[in-house]
Amino acid sequence: MQAPSVGGVMLPRGNGDTIRLSRGASLTDFAEKIGANPASLVAVMMNLGEMVTATQSVSDDTLTMLGEEMNYVVQIVSPEEEDRELLESFDIEFGEDEGGEEALVSRPPVVTVMGHVDHGKTRLLDAIRKTNVVAGEAGGITQHIGAYQVGTEVNGEERRITFIDTPGHEAFTAMRARGAKSTDIAILVVAANDGVMPQTIEALNHAKAAGVPIVVAVNKIDVEGADPTKVRGQLTEFGLVAEEYGGDTMFVDISAKQGLHIDSLLEAVVLTADASLDLRANPDQDAQGIAIESHLDRGRGAVSTVLVQRGTLRIGDTVVVGDAYGRVRAMLDDKGNNVEEATPSTPVLVLGLTNVPGAGDNLLVVDEDRTARQIAEKRAARERNAAFAKRVRRVSLEDLDKVLKAGLVQELNLIIKGDASGAVEALEASLLQLDVGEEVDIRVLHRGVGAVTESDIDLAMGSDAIVIGYNVRAAGRAAQMAEREGVDVRYYSVIYQAIEEIEAALKGLLKPEYEEVELGTAEIREVFRSSKLGNIAGVLIRSGEVKRNTKARLVRDGKVIAEDLTIHGLRRFKDDVTEIREGFEGGINLGNFNDIKIDDVIATYEMREKPRA
Repeated sequence: MQAPSVGGVMLPRGNGDTIRLSRGASLTDFAEKIGANPASLVAVMMNLGEMVTATQSVSDDTLTMLGEEMNYVVQIVSPEEEDRELLESFDIEFGEDEGGEEALVSRPPVVTVMGHVDHGKTRLLDAIRKTNVVAGEAGGITQHIGAYQVGTEVNGEERRITFIDTPGHEAFTAMRARGAKSTDIAILVVAANDGVMPQTIEALNHAKAAGVPIVVAVNKIDVEGADPTKVRGQLTEFGLVAEEYGGDTMFVDISAKQGLHIDSLLEAVVLTADASLDLRANPDQDAQGIAIESHLDRGRGAVSTVLVQRGTLRIGDTVVVGDAYGRVRAMLDDKGNNVEEATPSTPVLVLGLTNVPGAGDNLLVVDEDRTARQIAEKRAARERNAAFAKRVRRVSLEDLDKVLKAGLVQELNLIIKGDASGAVEALEASLLQLDVGEEVDIRVLHRGVGAVTESDIDLAMGSDAIVIGYNVRAAGRAAQMAEREGVDVRYYSVIYQAIEEIEAALKGLLKPEYEEVELGTAEIREVFRSSKLGNIAGVLIRSGEVKRNTKARLVRDGKVIAEDLTIHGLRRFKDDVTEIREGFEGGINLGNFNDIKIDDVIATYEMREKPRA
C-alpha cells in the first residue's frame, strides 16, 4: 500500500512487518527489502535529521529508527546467525558430526588452564611440556594463546591430552571465555599460599558458563604459608566440593616449580573426562575446527594455530578460516615437526592462508578454492560493513579532557595493531568495556596483525584516531609520516598499561610528564662473536645518531623482540666512540643480550620531560 511518508515522499509503508537486515546494512539494502527507491529513503532520513547516502553503512540505531518511521520492525541479524545462513547457502553444516554412532571414535580431551594471575598457570604448562615459555613474556604474564598436546599413562594405557593455554590477566577475559567454549575440561589453578582470588572466581564462572567439568590444581604447595586445605574450603563456597569431602571435583596438590605430582594431575584430567564426558568425533569427514591464535610470520606468511574438532585436516586441503582462505601448504605440531594430517583434538600450525584470521574463527574444509574464496569474501564484506557503520570522529589523547569539556568530541577513535590476533581482540574488548560515563564513547575503527603501516596512519589522519601498537612498531616510513602529520601513535608491551592509560585519558587524569624521543636507528648488517663481550652487532646507522649508554629496543620484522636494553659499547673501526651518526657504520654491544640477527633494527631512545600546555 502506497502512503505518503515524511516530507511527502511516497513510500510503501509496512503493517508492523519484520524485516531482517545484517549489521552495517545500507539504505539500499533496506529499500530492496520493502521494494522502495533508495533515494526516497535518503529523503526520509534527511527529514529525520540525518544525512546518509544510499550506499553508506549505517548503525543499528539508524536502521531501527528508519524502521519505526516506516512502520516496520527491523531485526538486526547477529553475526553468528548470518554466518550460519551463509554456510547453509553452500550446503555446509558447521558443528555437526556426519554419520551415525558407528562413525564416531574416541578423541583426546581438550583442556584449558585457568586461574588468577601469577598463580602458576604458565609454569604448570611449562612443567607439563618441559619447555620454558615464561622467559619471553612481558611482566611474566601470558600474552598469547597456544595449544599443545602431551601424553600420559593411565592404568597402563597411553592417553593424550590437548592443552589450550589461555592468558591469566583479567584484560584477556574475552580470550579466556573463548578458550572455555572450545574446551572439554578446565584446570583451575589456585595458589596454596594465596587461596581464592578475584580472577579465580572469574575463571570459575567462565568454566561453569561453558558447562565444562573442572579439575582443581592446588599449586605452590612447596612455598611457605601453603595451606591446600584452606583452598578446598574456600572453593566449597563456589560449588566445587573435593572428592575427599564427599563431592565430585578432583583436587590435586602440585608444585609446578618443583614438578611435583604433575602425573597425578594429568591422570585426574583423563579420569574426569572418562567419568563425565563422551569425547568422540568422526575422523573421516571434512575437517572442522577453530583458530586458537594467528599471526604474520616474515618467512611463512599468515600462520594460524588451529584445533581440529572433527574430521581430519590434511596437507593440500582447501580451507576457509574466518575471512581467510587458502590451501594447507604445511602443518607443524607444537614441537615444530612437520605433520601430514591432524585428527580430532589435535592442534597444528597451518601455513598457506591468504591473510591472518581472527582468534576464535571457525575452520572449514571445502571442496573448491572458489567456494572458500566466496565464503571468505562474504565474511570480509560483512565485517567491513559493520566497521563502516561506526561513526567517525577524532581526538588526541592528551587533549581529550579539554575537547570533552568544550563539547567538541563525543567519541575516541582507536586503531589497534598487535603481534597476534588474540591479543588485539582482547585489547579491543577490554577497551570497549571501560566505563567512563556518558560523555564519550570508544570506537575501534580498525584492528589488525602486524606492524603499524602508512595505511593505518592514513586512516588515523582521516578520522582523527589514536593508533595503539601492541608489541609492534611503525614500519618503513610510517613513523616519519605519523610525526609529520601529528598522528598520536602509542606503543605498549603489556596490555593493561594501554587500558590504564586510555582510561586515565578518558577520565581527564592523564598527566604526561615525560615522552619517549627516538634518537636513532641502526640496522644490523653482520653479527660478530666475541668470547669476551658476547655477540657484537655490525650496524649501519639508518637515522639520527646512536649514543653510548642510551636505552634501546630490538625490533625484528616489525615486532619488538626485547625492551629496556642499553648500548653498552660503541665502536668505529678499532676506536671506542660516544656516538655514531646517520650513514656511518660501526659496532654495537648490548651487554648481556645476545639474541641478535642480521636485518634486526636497534632503535635507541631517551625519556625527555615534556612541557605541559
